[in-house]
Amino acid sequence: MNRLTPPRLAVLAAAVALAVAGSAFWKGGPVAHGARPAPLPTVTFRAAEERTVFDYQDYTGRLEAVDVVDVRPRVPGTLLAVHFTDGQHVAAGDLLFTIDPAPYRAQVNQAQASLAVAEERRRLAGSELARGQKLVEANAISRKEFDVLDNTAREAAASLKGADAALAQARLQLAYSQVRAPIAGRISRAEITTGNVVGAGGDATPLTRIVSDGALYASFNVDEQSYLRLIAPSLRAGVLPTVAVGLADDDAYPYAATVQGIDNQMDTRSGTVRVRARINAVSPAMLPGLQARVRLHGGQPYHAVVVDDAAVGTDQDRKFVLVVNAKDTIERRVVEPGVLQGRERVLRSGIEPGARVVIDGAFKAPPGTTVKATVADAGARP
Repeated sequence: MNRLTPPRLAVLAAAVALAVAGSAFWKGGPVAHGARPAPLPTVTFRAAEERTVFDYQDYTGRLEAVDVVDVRPRVPGTLLAVHFTDGQHVAAGDLLFTIDPAPYRAQVNQAQASLAVAEERRRLAGSELARGQKLVEANAISRKEFDVLDNTAREAAASLKGADAALAQARLQLAYSQVRAPIAGRISRAEITTGNVVGAGGDATPLTRIVSDGALYASFNVDEQSYLRLIAPSLRAGVLPTVAVGLADDDAYPYAATVQGIDNQMDTRSGTVRVRARINAVSPAMLPGLQARVRLHGGQPYHAVVVDDAAVGTDQDRKFVLVVNAKDTIERRVVEPGVLQGRERVLRSGIEPGARVVIDGAFKAPPGTTVKATVADAGARP
């Protein structure tokens, strides 16, 4: 058996060392001196702001006309003409229908004749009374005869007043043969066409309907908790809550409204109270009966922290946000959310003003992770 000489031992040792080094290289290379640390995950944050805010609540309601009138004839007769087109705007006093005026014109003529007769009787009775006054002063007639003349004059005067009233009534009936708009607004279609005989009074079939279009009501129901939180504090302060209204296809609430009335009791079956707000500046597209989106502002102003609503997460029944602390580590904070202010959420508790709330990159950095935090652009949204 050959023994290894010292030179051979040195060569063998070098070969073993080279093999170990090569194995280490192919398994990942040197660790102690050439390795680079993994990059920190990047998150974007926006500082929580403190603002003065008002609470509000959104509701769904209906638009209602301020004035609605069913136009009915005041005198019966044959309908001769319709003077409007369906859906047009009419002013108060505009002529809408004409009922045959011939019978009422004849009544006016008859009343005028009766008035003329009554005037002549009154004139004659007045002359007889004046003559009797002179005779009784001269003791030419008895006092009884004078009293008869005085009574006749009084009766003639009363008859004249009756004839005058009958003429006024006949003229009023003749005027009612022209049916005019009692209010300004948008008119519906004619329910009865020309040639038909119409009745009169409250039981008569309506000729048409007019709804006012200069202003509208937005009616909606407020639940008990919202009433106590929004309406009651305003009433105690001596002011009415403000209301903004939008249509179903509006993104915002472009129409300002004022609370016109609050019902006098809470409906115990639904737990709501009826509220009606008046919209004075309406658009031509707004019709009574349309669905209305109503935003009710109320209560007293208060200071609160607001953050982007999309940054608020949900864990079962709790709400939370992720914040970057002073050591650039992600922390999870449980918060108490308030109302939504546009795209921002009011937080009643949980974080302080100025806290760096993560709005982007949270999926890369669970709580406890050290991160690289960057400020979000002014217009950036989560």
